[in-house]
Amino acid sequence: MKQLLSSLQWLAFIFSSSIIAPIAVASLFGLNPIESADFIQRAVFVLGVAGLLQVLIGHKLPINEGPAGLWWGVFALYAGLSTTLFASHMETLQALQGALLVSGVFFILLSSFGFIKKLSALFTPTVTGVYLLLLVLQLSESFIKGMLGINGERTVIHSQTAILSVLLVIITFWLTRHKKTIIKQYAILLSLLIGWLLFAIFHLASKPNIQDVKIFSMPEMFAFGKPIFNAGMIITAIFVTFLLIANMIASIRITETILKKMDVKVEEYSLNRSGLISGFTQMLGGAFSTMGPVPISGAGGFIAATGISKRLPFIIASILVILISFFPPIMSIFAAMPPAVGYSVSFVIFAGMLSVALSELQNSNDRIRTVIGVALLSGTGVMFLPTEAFAGIHPVVTSLLSNGLILGTFVCICGEQFLKYLARKTN
Repeated sequence: MKQLLSSLQWLAFIFSSSIIAPIAVASLFGLNPIESADFIQRAVFVLGVAGLLQVLIGHKLPINEGPAGLWWGVFALYAGLSTTLFASHMETLQALQGALLVSGVFFILLSSFGFIKKLSALFTPTVTGVYLLLLVLQLSESFIKGMLGINGERTVIHSQTAILSVLLVIITFWLTRHKKTIIKQYAILLSLLIGWLLFAIFHLASKPNIQDVKIFSMPEMFAFGKPIFNAGMIITAIFVTFLLIANMIASIRITETILKKMDVKVEEYSLNRSGLISGFTQMLGGAFSTMGPVPISGAGGFIAATGISKRLPFIIASILVILISFFPPIMSIFAAMPPAVGYSVSFVIFAGMLSVALSELQNSNDRIRTVIGVALLSGTGVMFLPTEAFAGIHPVVTSLLSNGLILGTFVCICGEQFLKYLARKTN
């Protein structure tokens, strides 16, 4: 029973942290309700397979996979450029399928030649701490907007949503710090259920759309047609792959750090093997016409908040995610969870990750703190730039400059390595 409840909690967290991205992308490309439902189904299927393969063969840590924020950004960028670069949205999606396939092949090549293991040496405690701080800062806008009921349709605060969200945050903080272990362990699941119930009581939760939906269906491959291999898109895919590798390494390092702080023995893993699996799952994303997955840094926060550190509940949850993707009516129920509920619970999880970030940085000297300051200012500053600021700039450059998390982390790596170079030269 304990394993089942832990698995259900993982299941709820996986859906609440992953369902928003495919819904948003489907909307950006103007997909109709049936096409959107199929797109979400394929995304969930790929995420479930990716998480299962990683925990069994790859890094072997309980880290759920989510739609990569980098791919989300690329999809959003090309959705706006569709009429300029391609004949239609459908042709753009075909080119994105090709980009994901190329990214997967490049991922596998880099892993095969041991590049990922070498790159991991750059992710010191300083870089990991900066990455975590920037991650929380980058996500804070989405969390706050979601909790206040601000979305594409509404640009002003929805008072009822805001009040219920704040109440749910307080409840979640209380449950995650409860004296009774059993309540603390299942705090996230309880919070999601309580939040969903509260929003339903105040008629702020939509009913699942299960009418005219097939009871069972398999995810379709190349749903948008044959992939198109566009030269500009291929260059973007190769560049994004490097950034995805950095994202993957950071997520693994963060979860490993949290597990060790909980005195959990971490099984030896291979980053290159994890990279091979990531390459395969990128190709899987392209083959199933959806977004590429990446290990989610928030998994560490989830583990810290719940204390669920064993692999078995996560394995069971990943299998359930895959099975659920075959049943659209069940998918519709999960998709009907009010976004504000997921954002409110995630707010507490990521707030707890700040302490991990600060502990990683506490032993920094004055020179390293200067690097940290420059990295944080650079990354945070870019987050405030409007999308229009990158008009006319090549998508490859935009992928770096428009992402404060990646830019700030890159600045931190370069600054720290430069200080190490000066130290070696002095000695």
